[in-house]
Amino acid sequence: MHISKSSSWFDGLLADDCPGPDMTVEMLGIGSQTGAMFFSPRQQGVISGVEEAEQLLLRCGLSVRRQINNGGTAEADEVFLEARGSAAALHRGWKISQTVLEYMSGIARRCALMVERASAVRPGVQVAVTRKNFPGAKALCLEAAIDGGAAIHRQNLSDSILVFAQHLQFFAKGGQQTPMEFFARQVQNLRARMPEKKLSAEVDTLEDALLVTSAGIDMVQCEKFTCENLAATVGALRGTRPDILILAAGGITGENAAEYAATGVDVLVTTWPYFGKPADIKVVMESDGDS
Repeated sequence: MHISKSSSWFDGLLADDCPGPDMTVEMLGIGSQTGAMFFSPRQQGVISGVEEAEQLLLRCGLSVRRQINNGGTAEADEVFLEARGSAAALHRGWKISQTVLEYMSGIARRCALMVERASAVRPGVQVAVTRKNFPGAKALCLEAAIDGGAAIHRQNLSDSILVFAQHLQFFAKGGQQTPMEFFARQVQNLRARMPEKKLSAEVDTLEDALLVTSAGIDMVQCEKFTCENLAATVGALRGTRPDILILAAGGITGENAAEYAATGVDVLVTTWPYFGKPADIKVVMESDGDS
C-alpha cells in the first residue's frame, strides 16, 4: 500500500530546498562536472522513503538505480540507492532525498519495533498509527508507518466514525443521563444514518465500555487504561460480545507495546512512532574525474 503523492508535491520539496541556483556550486564552478552519489544506512534496519528519494533524484535529471523498495531491509553500509549525473543535479537532490529517507526510515523502524514486540506475545495484534502526524507531512508519515508494518488507524476525519467525549458534549440533551448513556440509547438510530459505516467510540471506564458494547457498537477504543484495567475490560467485553473489536489508545509506545498486547486487545493505537530520532543515512559522493 502506498500513499499517493503528486508531481507538484515532489516539485515543491525541491523548490523549497533549492528555489534558484545553488550558490555554492555556482561559486566553485563545478556544476557541469559529472559523478555519482551513493546512499547507505549506518545501521541495519528497515528503509522507508527510498521510492520518494528516487523520484526526487529523477526530477533533478539524474539517472537512478534503486536496489530495494520501501519497507525493505538494508544492512549497515549496504548501498540501496545510487544516482549519477552532473554535480549541480547531484547537489540539488542530495539533502532533500537524504532527509526524506532519514525521517521516514526512523518512523518505519519504530513501527517495526512495536509490531515485533507486540506480535511476540499476541500474534495477529495490529499496531495502528493515528492522524496526529506532523502537519503537512501526512503522506510521508503514513507511508513510513506502513513500511514498518503498521496499519492506519484513521487517515482523516472523513474516512471513519469515532465518537469522543468532546462530541457528546454537543450531542447529549441533558437530564438525568450521562452523555455516554444518552449516546448508547441512540446507537441504533445513529447507525441508520450511515448504515455502511462501522461505529466506534472512545471510552475511559469499564462501565462505559460495557454500556456501548451492549448497545451494539462495532468498536470500542479504550483510552489511557492501565494494562490491569484493560485486561479486565477485555475479559468483560468478550463475555458480553465475542465479536466486539477492542482498541487500546493513549500512551502506547515501543517500550510497553508487548504489555498492552498481552491484555488481549485487537489493535494498539499509537502516535509514538512519529516522534523520535531519524535514521542515519550515509551519503557518499564521487566525481568521475577521481575514478
